[in-house]
Parts: sequence; C-alpha cells; structure tokens
Amino acid sequence: MFEQAEQLLQSYFGYSSFRKGQEEAIRSVLAERDTVCVMPTGGGKSICYQIPALVLPGTTIVISPLISLMKDQVDTLLQVGVPATYINSSISVQEANERMNEAREGKYKLIYIAPERLESYDFIERLEGLEIPLVAVDEAHCISQWGHDFRPSYLHIQKLIDRLPHKPIVMALTATATPQVRADICKTLQIAEQNTIITGFARENLSFQVIKGQDRYAFLRNYVKKNEQEGGIIYAATRKVVDQLYEKLQKEGIAVGRYHAGMNDSDRHHEQEKFLQDETTVMVATSAFGMGIDKSNIRYCLHYQMPKNMESYYQEAGRAGRDGLDSECILLYSSQDVQVQRFLIDQSADERRIAGELEKLQSMVDYCHTESCLQSSILEYFGDSAGEDCGRCGNCTDSRSTVDVTREAQMVLSCIIRMGQRFGKTAVAQVLTGSKNKKIIELRFDKLPTYGILKEMSTKDASEFIEFLISQDLIGVEQGAYPTIFVTPAGKNVLLGKQLVHRKEIIEVVQISTKDPLFELLREVRKTIADQEKVPPFVIFSDAAIKDMCVKLPLSPDEFLQVNGVGEMKLKKYGDAFIQAILEFCEANPERKSEAPIMNAATKKKKPEKNSHLETYELFKEGLSVSEIAKKREMVTSTIENHIMQCMDQGMDIDWTDIIPSEYVPLLEQAVEAVGREKLKPIKEQLPKEVSYLMIKVFLNK
Repeated sequence: MFEQAEQLLQSYFGYSSFRKGQEEAIRSVLAERDTVCVMPTGGGKSICYQIPALVLPGTTIVISPLISLMKDQVDTLLQVGVPATYINSSISVQEANERMNEAREGKYKLIYIAPERLESYDFIERLEGLEIPLVAVDEAHCISQWGHDFRPSYLHIQKLIDRLPHKPIVMALTATATPQVRADICKTLQIAEQNTIITGFARENLSFQVIKGQDRYAFLRNYVKKNEQEGGIIYAATRKVVDQLYEKLQKEGIAVGRYHAGMNDSDRHHEQEKFLQDETTVMVATSAFGMGIDKSNIRYCLHYQMPKNMESYYQEAGRAGRDGLDSECILLYSSQDVQVQRFLIDQSADERRIAGELEKLQSMVDYCHTESCLQSSILEYFGDSAGEDCGRCGNCTDSRSTVDVTREAQMVLSCIIRMGQRFGKTAVAQVLTGSKNKKIIELRFDKLPTYGILKEMSTKDASEFIEFLISQDLIGVEQGAYPTIFVTPAGKNVLLGKQLVHRKEIIEVVQISTKDPLFELLREVRKTIADQEKVPPFVIFSDAAIKDMCVKLPLSPDEFLQVNGVGEMKLKKYGDAFIQAILEFCEANPERKSEAPIMNAATKKKKPEKNSHLETYELFKEGLSVSEIAKKREMVTSTIENHIMQCMDQGMDIDWTDIIPSEYVPLLEQAVEAVGREKLKPIKEQLPKEVSYLMIKVFLNK
C-alpha cells in the first residue's frame, strides 16, 4: 500500500518523495493505527491524510475549523484532479443536501466539514450511510481545553466515531501542542500516546526577533516600506488597533488589507482574496485571520502587540516562509500589552481556566525578555529538545556586550523579600525607585532599607528589569486576579552570592524629542541613502547618532567627526548629505543652536580629507554620470550630488544639461514660479521625488 501512496504523491502532487515525518505518519495510518501527527506549519500536514484518503476505499472526512481553510484545500485538490468538497455555513441547505447525496454515490474521496456540523443529530445520521475509512481532525489542539483555541464543538468528534457502523482510523493533526495538549488530544480521541509522531517544532528558515523600547509604529512603517514588494501579516490584539494601523498604512501608500471579526463575512472574504491573489501585499489582522491560510510566499509576520500565549504566537508567526525560504518573525513588545491581554483573558475565559491562561501569558512575557536563543525558548516551551542555539534570531546575532547586573538583581530580590513576597511587579518597582505613591507610604514601605535604592531608574525601567529577572527564573509569579512575585531558589542563590547575573548592555543616549523637525529630516536623509544602498536605515546611522547630530549640529567635516558613531568611512560616504541637510535646516531655523561644546584641538579626531569634492569634479569633467561616479567612488548618489553642489558654490563650471533631464525642466520652472527662488526645500516639495536638490540648484544657477 505504501508503494501506491508514493505513486499517488508523484502523480497528483508532483513530489518524488515524502518530507520528514510524512512517511512515518502515512505508514501508521495505512497500518490502521489511530495517529497523532505534530508537524510545524508549512511541514505538509495535509498530505498526511490526503494520500491515505486516495489509497483507502470510501470517503475520508476531514474536520476543519475554518471556512477559508476548507475552500483553499478543496480548490487545491480539485486543481490536481482529486474529487473533494466541503460542507459548511457558506453554502445553502440545498447545496449541502446535494453534496451529501453525491457523497452517498461515491463521488468524493474527501469531504471537509465544520466541527459545528457534528452537533446535528440528522447530519451524523447521514454520515452513517457513507463508507468512511478515515476521520482526519485538523487543528486538533482545538479539542483541548488547555489549548489556545479551544472549540467546544470538537468534543463531538468522538461521538461521530462511536456512531459510525465501522470504526474509522482516526488521525489528529496540529502544529502547536504542548505535552499537556497532546495528552488531552490522545485521551479525548482515545488514541494511544505511543502513536504520536512529532517531527520537531523548529523552523530553520525563520528568524525570530523581539523589539523593545522603540516607537512601534515608526518601526512598523519603515519595515513595511522597506519590504513593500514582499507579502506579510501584521497581527494586533484588538479590532480597534487593526483599524488604526490599516488606515495609517493606507495613507502611506501601502497596498494593505485588514481582517477581523467585527467585519461582515463579505468584506472579510474580499480582503482575504485580495491578499491571497497578491493584490495586497500586507494584511493587518487579529488572530481571527490566518488559521489554514494556504499562502506560501509570506515573507514576514510582525506582531504589533504581544499575543496571549506561545501557542498563538508560534502558529501565527509560522505562517511566514511556508515555501521554505528565509522569512522573519518580529514581535514589537510594550509592557502595556500585558494589561491588554489580561483584560482579554478576563473577558473570554471562565474562572476555571483563567489561572492557566495567565500562566501562559507569563511564559509569553518571559519570552519577550529572555536574552537566550529565541528559537530554543520556543522549542523548550513545547517540550522539544532545545539543542544548540539557532544562530539566526535577534538574540543570537546581538553583538552588544553583556554587563554584570548581579548587584542590581540582589537589590530587587532583597526588596521582594522585605515586602513579604506578596506584592506585584509595579509595587516593587515603585519601592525600588522611591515612589511617593499613596499606597506605598500607607504601607510604610518608604521605611524599608530598599526604598529608593534604584532611584536612578524610572519605574518603567525597574519594571522591565524585574521582567528580565522573571525571564531568567530568578523571580517567580503567583498568578491570580492580582499577580504577586516571589524569589525562586535560583534567585536565592543570587542573593547569597553563589550565582552571577549578566544582561545585555543598554546604551544611554541624549534624549531628543521625536517631534524634533531636524530629527525627522535627518531620518528622511538616512532612509533615502538606505534605500539607495538596499540596507536597513540603522546600518547607515543609528537613531543615537542622529540624535547626537541634532544636539551638536555639525556644519563641517571636522565637526561631523565629533558625532558619536561617525568614523572616517561613514564621513566619507554619508557626511556631505547630512551636513547639507543640517546647513539648510539651520539657515531656515536660525534660532536653533548647538547644545554641545566644541572640542578643543587636543581632543579632536583626525581630520578627514577635505578635497573629496574635487575628486568627484575631475570624474564629472571626464563625462561620468552621477551614478557612475557614485559606483566608482563607492559612495551614495546623494553624496556625489552634494560634491557637485559644493563645486558650484566654489565657482566651478557645471553644464546643467548633463544634470537635468529635459522632461523635468518645465516642472522646475513651474515650481520656482510658485514658491520663489529663496530656499531649496519649498521648491523640492513641489516636485516629484526623482528631482534631486542638485537638479534644483543647477537649474537656479543656469
């Protein structure tokens, strides 16, 4: 029988061999063993029941939780010539009856049904009239009350199995199941636990990253724009945030769609189809979107807010890179996410399950604060052997040095003990930072020796440090309506000096308001250069370097070298573009003054070569274009353009016909007539982005 399965794989699906785990699962089913198959998203679970369905006589029943999943699967099967259909709420009663009649005539090899159908006595009675050799339970974690997406209707599956005249083989499939959930699946569906096939949870083509302490929307916008040709999903926790992100990205000119349960069926279907057809590249959605979406070319999954548990996160993130190509999974963390998820848990879970859901939420918070390998942290959660670090995730590739924070950790742990180990993270952070909060004073915590010992930190920073210690298992969390924290055995070892604590170094920078117009202008310059070089903006200069430029206002190469993060090479490649932008800004805003003292001669860095623009001029006179000079000199085009403008300022001869394409001349004339000739920026704002400052300056001087 297995030889037949291999032939069918080749003839119907075009593969010469099964993937890891598929062969073992199919052999198990063909040997008439009930089987649980745990395989990561993109691992090819559907083949595990579709091939046996073709081998075995009769009609296989596939229980699937989402209409979109059924339609995608059936459309794919029909395309390769496998007779299949689905029965769910998207079709009329008449259509459902017609399909059941056709099934009784043996027309279909697979029928996909929604689990809610099993609540109907009449429907089960009609299934009893079919020859059913196999029942496949997709997204089987939905059967467990300890799973992240419990569906009560899944509990009716065993009733169907018991009612069928001949017991079918049962196959349960899922991508995300903890040991507890796997045990629950086996118990509910009466499958021997030794018949569980696990291929491993690792996805070697995915790189994971957690971003903390940044403007989330700014990161999202820049990321999406940088990858605007790639398909991606952005997950948010609430419908309101989905709508907000959708509207903002739409205004940015992004081809974006949205999906959440507050939309009507027609609108959701329309948005989903546009995404599947690559008419939109980005989908902003709640967790209502994605289960079973068979789109293989999703290059990234970006979580704008932290999900409530690891099961949800790994399943959603796992929708990236189903084609096996490298893809990114990024989680943008904010401490506010914890409160949002606690609220959602309180609203959706019954009292019996709340404690378990809060424990899962804490595991998710730990993940966001760990400095260990992120992939290994995920595998460990699912009971998979972590093995070696992945070498790809944000933590594995983080080049920052570590600092010893044992002393600060001891202060926190001591404070928790002195407070009786019966208060939450926020209260402890307030005591440590010397808060004058009324409750802290009433409880006389201001009299503790640990009161204010971390007063150099903000309460937020102290809370994040506590979260880090929780992720290192030095502090435990007692869940409940008001979670409290306590010192673990490992934490006690730290207190006793038996164990050190290290944390990645945090770089302190001069804080400049993000509303600073110069900061925004320089970020635009950085983005332009980054786009030209096809690298992330922070590779050009970090935000810390740009903020330092805003403080020091460097107006010459010497002064630019004094900016933190600027070396000789970056000065050579990018200095002119940034200096020119700062010069223009200072001309327009004469009240803006440097906030940093000028270095004396003894502390200045080595002076750069000042005649770089002359080298550019020589090449320009030889007839090379701006882009050719940039390539030859290994500089970005904006720097070369600035060199030419510098030459013009020094009275050197520049032929404007070599600079301005003829089609832009009328546009330049109109712009100058509209806003005058005094400043370059107002003219630039009237023109297409292809028209550079160099073209404007040459036009004004011709």
